[in-house]
Amino acid sequence: MHGKSLVYIIGFMGSGKSTAGKKLASSLGWTFIDLDRKIEEIAGKTIPEIFASDGETQFRNLECKVLRTLKSQVKTIVSTGGGTPCHGENMEFMLETGLTVYLRLSPAQLVERLMGSTNERPLLKDIPDSHLPGFIEGKLAEREKYYYKANIIIDGTNLDINNLQYIIKLGSGI
Repeated sequence: MHGKSLVYIIGFMGSGKSTAGKKLASSLGWTFIDLDRKIEEIAGKTIPEIFASDGETQFRNLECKVLRTLKSQVKTIVSTGGGTPCHGENMEFMLETGLTVYLRLSPAQLVERLMGSTNERPLLKDIPDSHLPGFIEGKLAEREKYYYKANIIIDGTNLDINNLQYIIKLGSGI
């Protein structure tokens, strides 16, 4: 891991990956890449449009391809989609090519953050608010076996970017 300057921020949707990634990149003077925005740029359509027209499987295939184009990046923070680490060999790829940071939040915190934004998230668009807590709890339980492989696991509640920057510098040898 020593000397790696590619950091992947992983975690469930709504955990603050993009916000933390932007702040972290800014504080380090590094480049920031939001994997979902990069996919949209390449596909020429939004993530919800990709899900609607091509389905989740095609989206995941595209996500995998785009993720692999980032391996030569240096001094770059990448915020991934919530499902990115859970498909293909994505988690192994990220562990081999950079430092992975899991922003951990409880199911209750995620429900609070995601309530009201379900229409813009393809996996949540058909979930009524009353079923959101159960859905998040179940999906998080499925995904955490991947998330917990991260090099660094940090509480995403009131995240201190300076603290995260310090931990990343220790973990990456930069």
